Amino acid sequence: MVVIALGITAFALTRQIGVIYERVAPAGALTLSQAIKLNDVAPEIAALTLGGEKLILGGTNLARAQLLLFVAPDCPICKTLIPTMKSLALKTSKTNFILVSDGGEPGEHEGYIKQHDLSTFAYVLSEVLSMSYGIAKLPYAVLIRANGTVGSLGVVDSPEHLERLFKTPTLLGEESTN
Repeated sequence: MVVIALGITAFALTRQIGVIYERVAPAGALTLSQAIKLNDVAPEIAALTLGGEKLILGGTNLARAQLLLFVAPDCPICKTLIPTMKSLALKTSKTNFILVSDGGEPGEHEGYIKQHDLSTFAYVLSEVLSMSYGIAKLPYAVLIRANGTVGSLGVVDSPEHLERLFKTPTLLGEESTN
């Protein structure tokens, strides 16, 4: 009888946890304790893409806004964000989309680029960049306004979180994507 009662109790608790999980909506991009905060001037960092192109990331002399999307080839959530990122890149002409990773073999990243057709995006390998922004968890995004200030940042673990970075028209100086 005790075993049956415990089984029924475990089933009821599991069901309640499921109900609570469904009721809690995603909170948007979650920010962790990071080295840079909202509205700070993004540090200017020179970096090389995998293709050898020199990029200036952050700083106050940007021609266009920049979205730094910190990813890793072995991150399954990062892969689910790629279609959303591509779609946003088509809609958002005033933003440069830059993929950033902090390690691994260049060949592994080149395979990732080919596998997901990311050749139109800048792809940077830089531990310095990740440390400068205090990235602790992937995938993470930092949206830098054209004036060099951080407009939005945080963990983006769903396509909705990534899209939410672009919901404020004043971030990019263009119409809202609503």
